[in-house]
Amino acid sequence: MPDLHPGHHGPVGCAAEAESIVHADIIGTDIGCGMQFWSLDLPERKLRLDKAAERLMALEGPWSGHAEARLEEAGLSAEGVAVSPYAGALGTIGGGNHFSEVQAVAEIVDADAASAAGLEMGALGLLVHSGSRGFGAAVLAQHYHAGTDGLPLEEGGLAYLADHDRALAYARLNRQIIAERAMAALRTEGVLRLDAPHNLAERKGARILHRKGAAPSDRGLVPVPGSRGAVTYLVAPLEAPPEALRSIAHGAGRKHDRGSMEKRVRTSPGDLERLARNAFGGRVICSDRQLLIEEAPDAYKDIHKVVADLEAMNLVRVVAILRPLLTFKTARESRRIEPRRGWRGRR
Repeated sequence: MPDLHPGHHGPVGCAAEAESIVHADIIGTDIGCGMQFWSLDLPERKLRLDKAAERLMALEGPWSGHAEARLEEAGLSAEGVAVSPYAGALGTIGGGNHFSEVQAVAEIVDADAASAAGLEMGALGLLVHSGSRGFGAAVLAQHYHAGTDGLPLEEGGLAYLADHDRALAYARLNRQIIAERAMAALRTEGVLRLDAPHNLAERKGARILHRKGAAPSDRGLVPVPGSRGAVTYLVAPLEAPPEALRSIAHGAGRKHDRGSMEKRVRTSPGDLERLARNAFGGRVICSDRQLLIEEAPDAYKDIHKVVADLEAMNLVRVVAILRPLLTFKTARESRRIEPRRGWRGRR
């Protein structure tokens, strides 16, 4: 995929098919991580950024709802890796590149498809990016297989896939509860338009399709976000050649690893303050300054180029483009970043 980049256990932005073998390491720890998009009843003209940013702080910390009941409703009480220890993480975003973002419609390319998704000029949407939190990591740990041979279906692969499917359900429910929390904070309602996981395995007979940072292209519209300082493309997948493995890019993809960003981003108070804004006049809610730097827009590839590559390969057509207004990552300050040694300010 055009958003291809290195990950902890292998490439991110890839799809791989295997015969009768499950490679759990390809999927990784955050099983079911993906994007969920809601159209909101609140129009952009009624959104007050400062007030909305203050209200979105309610996303910090644990959810106060009935987690065990929601898990049971989602069919997650079945036997397998215990899910109860992770009930308290439901409705939380997590770290890294996860977020909850209020977006405004910037451009309509396909009016009919956009209308079917509840979008028109002046409308707002909510995009949630999160996954299965600690539960997905527990599933991988339970079924860990050293080496690169993978798990044969009849020798551990089927058991992994059963728990994997539960982690998929957990991740989808987690995104839904995050969205419910965000809409309650903004005092609006919305309609769930799509849920697109991008870390998952899919079995068809003996064939196992693994996706790591690759969204399915056979389930309807897909959001393809850039960084917190870039637009999100809503695309309609097209009928693709078999070698595309029914998959498309899941976002811009990283250009620079997290560890190198402290050297690439100035860390004076003024520079950090600018990182909390975007080029569209929007706000970034992230009190963790290390995370603010690691996830700076410069860390990511050009989303326009990524989508142009998908279009050039006849994998997608653009339906709409949305610009970021409020990106929530965390309201908790956990680490302090000092300016680099030898930095003397701007000349």
